[in-house]
Amino acid sequence: MNENLIKKYNTPVPRYTSYPPANYFEDTFSADDYLAAVKHSNNWQPEQVSIYFHIPFCKKMCHYCGCNSCRISDVQSVKRYFNTLKTELRMVSGHIDKNRKVSQIHFGGGTPNSVPPGYLAELMNLVKENFSLSHSPEIAVECNPAYLDAPYTKKLIKAGFNRFSLGIQDFNIHVLNKVNRDQPLIPVTDLVSYIRSENPQARVNLDFIYGLPGQTKKGFEDTINRAIEIKPDRLVTFSYAHVPWVNKAQKILEKQGLPDNDEKAAMYRVAHEQMTTNGYKAIGLDHFVLEQDELYKALESGRLHRNFQGYCTRETTGQVYAFGVSGISQLQRAYAQNSKSIDEYTDSVARGLLPVKKGYALNNAEIIIREVITTLMCNKQINWPGLSKQLGISVPEILNAVSYNQDLLRQFKEDGIVDYSADSIKVTREGSLFIRNVAALFDPLMATTNNKFSRSF
Repeated sequence: MNENLIKKYNTPVPRYTSYPPANYFEDTFSADDYLAAVKHSNNWQPEQVSIYFHIPFCKKMCHYCGCNSCRISDVQSVKRYFNTLKTELRMVSGHIDKNRKVSQIHFGGGTPNSVPPGYLAELMNLVKENFSLSHSPEIAVECNPAYLDAPYTKKLIKAGFNRFSLGIQDFNIHVLNKVNRDQPLIPVTDLVSYIRSENPQARVNLDFIYGLPGQTKKGFEDTINRAIEIKPDRLVTFSYAHVPWVNKAQKILEKQGLPDNDEKAAMYRVAHEQMTTNGYKAIGLDHFVLEQDELYKALESGRLHRNFQGYCTRETTGQVYAFGVSGISQLQRAYAQNSKSIDEYTDSVARGLLPVKKGYALNNAEIIIREVITTLMCNKQINWPGLSKQLGISVPEILNAVSYNQDLLRQFKEDGIVDYSADSIKVTREGSLFIRNVAALFDPLMATTNNKFSRSF
């Protein structure tokens, strides 16, 4: 890991979980625009359906979080919110072709397991009433292990959940205290064992964050060593994104003292080395999976993909229909984001209106750019003739849409970040850390943007 390159390329760039990124969405995009996009999505690819439910509630607010979340105020507000979710689902589902199969369902937040499990089970039942599920859908839930015990977990498994993303963040209690996060209710080793005993087909992710106050290279090394001993199906190490303009609570962490770039780089390096020498394969920037994982097989065949649900294969990914406050639907030719205010969200749905606050309709060039950036971010390479065949357009048409800077590409090559030829571009192993910077090279919007982004590292 070249520290000079970290200093050179540690600049604000998009995370590219969507293209264009969400801060380009427009408030002129209306609920009627979204409804029209939903209807048209039946004729677009991918054919499969992905469903996302945003559960904003938390029992306690973590200082690092940049998500749309709120502390639970009372039982009635939770009940009212879930009733609204059900109504919104019914409003949209009637416009989706019933021949399409649901391949992914994801509950995110917030903290989905901060509410009684019956609420989540009711939503699952409603999905099954309104849609047909694929042969083996992934049904995932993000969980805070501080509020997860055996009885609660058993109810989730009974409801059909088969992937559990456990937000550990760090095993060091000192670090958790600094960021206002409670420690796991039961030992994580026991929790993972229980999930697997109740459903041997269930998969478990352990999620961590590096770059938080109180973290050091040695401390994070100890945390990752403990995680490897548990041997989850996937390990995720997110770089802490400091965006105090999104979440003012993050300013508290500035006072606590954030690790400097050198220490943060050392955390990433030691975690990467530990995981890759203990049977885990790197996927994208922050995911590590076992060799038999479908994501690694997809990466090896150049068919790794992603949507707002996360990394997935081309076979399982679907257009995303999001429900709940701040939820972002990700259709082939449009994005739509719901209101970020719970009161505004529930009031809109109560009046029979879709709660869309803003969105974006992609033109043909932007669809090409999105495919270029997504392919690069997922598979760390682009084969221009292969992408040309996939998109059904010529290579010059693709290159004209992205309008990249050849001089900057040469600079990336000189710095050992990429290799390229007339037919392809590949991000090197050493360059993987800077893949967001490489992706930004193909983004025409970056030439004129005034939007704010987190730093690349």
